[in-house]
Amino acid sequence: MSQVLELKKHAKQLQSSGASEKELTTILHILKKDYQVNEAVLRESRVGLAVGKLRTHASKDVSDLAKDIVKKWKNDVEKAKQSHQSGGSSKPVQNGKPAPGRKASVASDGKPTMQTAAKAATRSAKTDGFSDNSLTGDSTRNKCIALIYDSLAFDSDAPSDLILRRAQAVEKEVYNLFFGNSNTEYRGKIRSLFVNLKDKSNPSLREGVISGDVPAEKLATMTSEEMASEERKAADSKIRDQNLFQSLSAEEQQAETEAFQCGRCKQRKCRYRQAQTRSADEPMTTFVTCVNCGNRWKFS
Repeated sequence: MSQVLELKKHAKQLQSSGASEKELTTILHILKKDYQVNEAVLRESRVGLAVGKLRTHASKDVSDLAKDIVKKWKNDVEKAKQSHQSGGSSKPVQNGKPAPGRKASVASDGKPTMQTAAKAATRSAKTDGFSDNSLTGDSTRNKCIALIYDSLAFDSDAPSDLILRRAQAVEKEVYNLFFGNSNTEYRGKIRSLFVNLKDKSNPSLREGVISGDVPAEKLATMTSEEMASEERKAADSKIRDQNLFQSLSAEEQQAETEAFQCGRCKQRKCRYRQAQTRSADEPMTTFVTCVNCGNRWKFS
């Protein structure tokens, strides 16, 4: 069995909904130890997408392993590119045409600088050889497609033609959402998508769009909050909770009780108040503050 077929098999196993944490870590250890990949192998096998999705897995062991593999494979691909460029024999091919060459800055010892390596690893519509002048008859739409392409491609190993199809589909949905008008609202929505898709802490959103797990029609209607990474959502939730506590009026009477135990200091001297923060048929929310250590929490 060829390496590509083996990697395709592993990718399918990683994407199986029934895979346990132990099975995932076993496969990831195999991928990390036994496989030396290049850009062509990653694109054909699509194993990079499967591993990349696991970087946000609930299990720390799985997510850490996935991050290590992605980092290792990126370094492998970059080293191969640098070796290829230094040999000067030929240029990498994209879409059947030689890819545009990159001018590399060189340190005093003759080796490419870290800055050069970082730039070489960043993909865009320009570096992938696409012109934004021939995609539609509207220059604004063409530039927006290129912008979405850039946000999807910059750290991806997916084929460029696949990324282009996804970018075109996303732009078309946004364009239709604003009744076929590339107006200010349309451009604002494209900018919002670009910022959220290119967020380095949100790889799962990019990979979901490229793989098709997040359809273009769904992405076009998602808010910034819905597109945010799990880390960002957790941080925003914490901020909202803090604001709820801070919104309590200083003059408002809060009852003291020993009915609640603080999860931080384990003391029972607390102050609390109740408020209707949801619909009338929902239970009231209780806000509790520990008098001893200042810890705050809420429950319904």
